[in-house]
Amino acid sequence: MARTQKDYLADLLAEDAAPEAAATAAEPAPSPSPAPEPELPARLARTRGTTLLGRESALARVASGEVRQVTQLLLDPAKVRIWPGNARVYGDLTEENVRELIDSIVAENGQKVPAVVRRIEGDPQHEYEVIAGTRRHFAISWLRANSYPDMQFVAQVAQLDDEAAFRLADLENRARKDVSDLERARNYAEALKAHYGNHLTRMAERLKLSKGWLSKMIKVAGIPDAVIAAFASPADVQLKPAYPLAQALDDKAAAKAILAEAKALAKEQAERRAFGQAAVPAADVLRRLIAAPTGSSPRETLFFWSGPTGRTALSILSVNRQGVTVRLHAGSGADREQLVDALREALDQLDREGRGLQR
Repeated sequence: MARTQKDYLADLLAEDAAPEAAATAAEPAPSPSPAPEPELPARLARTRGTTLLGRESALARVASGEVRQVTQLLLDPAKVRIWPGNARVYGDLTEENVRELIDSIVAENGQKVPAVVRRIEGDPQHEYEVIAGTRRHFAISWLRANSYPDMQFVAQVAQLDDEAAFRLADLENRARKDVSDLERARNYAEALKAHYGNHLTRMAERLKLSKGWLSKMIKVAGIPDAVIAAFASPADVQLKPAYPLAQALDDKAAAKAILAEAKALAKEQAERRAFGQAAVPAADVLRRLIAAPTGSSPRETLFFWSGPTGRTALSILSVNRQGVTVRLHAGSGADREQLVDALREALDQLDREGRGLQR
């Protein structure tokens, strides 16, 4: 038994024994020389009057709600599903983008920060669902499948309705840099209908957010997937630069031109990935999409080739009847032979696209 537990038990026994000792002393002594009442140890004398008061105070604080007793559970993550109302897309999580958390859990010999779950019914395969802690669930699941079969998912159970669950998950996600603006925007758009009856003001008040900022997030959430495909990654769609694009899509004629340019960009991004080339940067994608309705879409950055340092070494800026505009970038670390190879690769790609010098 721990020393503190032994001391606490001794205090309680001393308090229970004191009244009995007083009652015995009040009765006639059976012998002419009664034994003197033993003195309590100094430590017990100091704590005697405070132990029960401390216990009563602690119980009162729990009863009043000032202090809550939280129970943490050790769960098999396979029996815990992910609540679909969270902004984070579970399917986008990989060992690579959760590597830091995985390493931290291994180093600390287990998960230290509990997730928040709620109990569910009617699902024979799952007992709980994760409200906050999606990455922790993925990390523990990955570890159990990779050399750590005894690793447990640590969680605390909360009683939450869907709206409260959404607010809790949103509060946690606001501090996460790896939750993209587009993920949050679409999560807000779904919650606006599901929890707030499409009342933007009410939602802004509940989340303690600016109504104007929330309105922009909802607007960006409406950008169609066909346009999002023009970007190298959905995470490249940031609120401030994407808002003008979302506004431009309100015009039907402009939207048609933007969708056509987005389709061309998506094809170009796929070809770049296939040849191991750098993707078209998000800023260039936005510039080309917004300029598409005017018919003057700037054909910049048609080809990238990265040098040994990872920096762009050569890029094709434009292609027209007069020729091909090539830029050689300083500080890339590429030598002349590498730049010649890069130029040859760029010209080969233009030929495949029917935009080469021989047309």
